Amino acid sequence: MRYLALMLLAPPLLILCWGYWAYPKSLPRSAGRRVFDVAALLLALVTAVQCALLGFDRAALPAVDGFGRASGAIWQQVLPALYGYGAFAGVLALAMVWRHVCWGRRR
Repeated sequence: MRYLALMLLAPPLLILCWGYWAYPKSLPRSAGRRVFDVAALLLALVTAVQCALLGFDRAALPAVDGFGRASGAIWQQVLPALYGYGAFAGVLALAMVWRHVCWGRRR
């Protein structure tokens, strides 16, 4: 169950990867930029996985009472997904800014 949140994260993260890789089309597509893009995507992926695992460990499970476990246990899957998605998007946002600074239009 520890990696369920990562499986839930996979489709939106793949869409974000594609968007980061494909746009903007106005920037030059040099070998240096592609190496930077691959490194940024790998860093974002590693950060998302680490934050998702941290979120899983930090999610507090509700106490078991006479009626069984309460429905609050869903947060053990929601919190890692939120942590992972936020970390991934944050790293990609920083990489997009840095990429624009390095390979943006020169006047």
